Amino acid sequence: MTDEPQSFEEFWPYYVSQHQDPTSRKLHFIGTTIAMGCVAVAPFYPPALIAAPIAGYGMAWIGHYAFEKNRPATFGGLKQAVWSLRGDLRMWKHIVTGTMNEQLEKHAPAPSLHVA
Repeated sequence: MTDEPQSFEEFWPYYVSQHQDPTSRKLHFIGTTIAMGCVAVAPFYPPALIAAPIAGYGMAWIGHYAFEKNRPATFGGLKQAVWSLRGDLRMWKHIVTGTMNEQLEKHAPAPSLHVA
């Protein structure tokens, strides 16, 4: 594997490594849930689409800066931004199904990838 991930599956362990703090993961979960709710109601109330990224990214960025003390992968370019959103959705699913701790164990220690 090169320094930079070439696929989402290569990116996922890095994504998990950047979400070790439980409070940060809770903030991501809350933000993602609110964002999904905004998208769901948007056909009936289109301005909700404006609130979706504000809620989702706002909560996630609080988690990164206040608890993880790291830089969100969203800022690594378009590919990392898309993979980060996909990672948020996958992490949300793992939290709902109670399997996120397994992912944390599986992908520790943190991989050394270059994510611009």
